[in-house]
Amino acid sequence: MAAPDDALFAARLAGSLIASPAASLVLAEWQDPGGGHDPPRFIAPLHVHHDDDEAWYVLEGALRVRLGDRDVDVRAGGAVLAPRGTPHTYWNTQPGPTRYVLVMTPRIRALIDALHALPNRDEQTVSATFAEHRSEYLGWP
Repeated sequence: MAAPDDALFAARLAGSLIASPAASLVLAEWQDPGGGHDPPRFIAPLHVHHDDDEAWYVLEGALRVRLGDRDVDVRAGGAVLAPRGTPHTYWNTQPGPTRYVLVMTPRIRALIDALHALPNRDEQTVSATFAEHRSEYLGWP
């Protein structure tokens, strides 16, 4: 068997991602330092991906994921899927850190990269960036 391509294999995913231009999904391990829940410190604004699904698998700690009108608590070992067309956001409900794997499409990864690269994050610029990636910015809850 041939050695795996570096972009397709991670002996340890922590802090990195697995992606390939030919693949239809991307895996990234992320973490959040914590912040509790009163009020929640959202990791992402409320938004919708029109053509892409997104999922989270919690490795350590917990996340709360808002799917439409429903909040779902996901503890270590649990997972949740946001099907395309579903408004969603998420946050760490604990004061301590959480680690999770984000499963996304290359388009969602490109959206996240574009948002992080924005020099100006006003609502109009953020909304336009979401739209460029077949998604819709719905604001901060």
